Amino acid sequence: MISPQQIEFYRAQGYIVVPDLIDADQLRRARAIVARLLEGARGVRAHTDVYDLEPDHTPDSPRVRRLKTPHRIDPFFRQLIASPAILDVMKALLGTPDVRLTGSKINMKPPKGGSGVEWHQDWAFYPHSNDDLLAVGVMLDDCTLENGAMLVQPGSHKGPVFDHHVDGRFCGAIDAQASGIDASKAVACTGTAGTVTFHHVRLVHASADNRSTGPRALLLYETAAADAWPLLGVGDLDEFNGRLLSGTPLYTPRLADVPVRMPLPPALNQGSIYENQKLVKGRAFAAKAG
Repeated sequence: MISPQQIEFYRAQGYIVVPDLIDADQLRRARAIVARLLEGARGVRAHTDVYDLEPDHTPDSPRVRRLKTPHRIDPFFRQLIASPAILDVMKALLGTPDVRLTGSKINMKPPKGGSGVEWHQDWAFYPHSNDDLLAVGVMLDDCTLENGAMLVQPGSHKGPVFDHHVDGRFCGAIDAQASGIDASKAVACTGTAGTVTFHHVRLVHASADNRSTGPRALLLYETAAADAWPLLGVGDLDEFNGRLLSGTPLYTPRLADVPVRMPLPPALNQGSIYENQKLVKGRAFAAKAG
């Protein structure tokens, strides 16, 4: 369990970094699955339901920038987010014993140029009836400034919900220049493999390209208090309830006075946040070809 001081820091700053929260065996198993999935990208020529590919990917020399919904690919990733060490921290930060998994992904940064992610707020993608949601980032590799560690703007979760649109359509990124985001105030969430980050759904964050010679993999989960209901609706109630990590289904959404911008109209290209973000003006990180 985290300390009261860590909880207070999260409340004030919008994030915490917890070293060595997963053990060596969990880390080994996660890395082995990722290695197998990356090997499976050989021969793949276009984005799939599993792979989001770097612009310089080739079937003979695979370069993957995201593994999609890993909790659906291998049961280990579903078990990991429900492990007591991680779940106890989520309960403490969300202030409830009832927690739901919203989604998952593994953001990969291959050596020498793995794609960065522009400034954004997760809240822009999936607003709910209240904002007791957080992202959990499991470092599968050491995360450093050089290889593209996550950057956060401390305290920004208490500020506005920024516009994530360009030319009237959702693009999943903030125009950093127009919005006045000061990169000099960013804090890098660095740590060794096995470290876990937790950040509030409204926290402004990003990551730069990987400039190192080694890979960087960050397993990300989106989670929510069970009484937070998605404003875009629930398509499959059984699947929705099946993502509960603890507690029982709740049918009384808690409504909170929180700022919301809907991610509508949708982007013309719904396949990839990376492709959508290339459209934003005032980008903080260099656009890659492709």
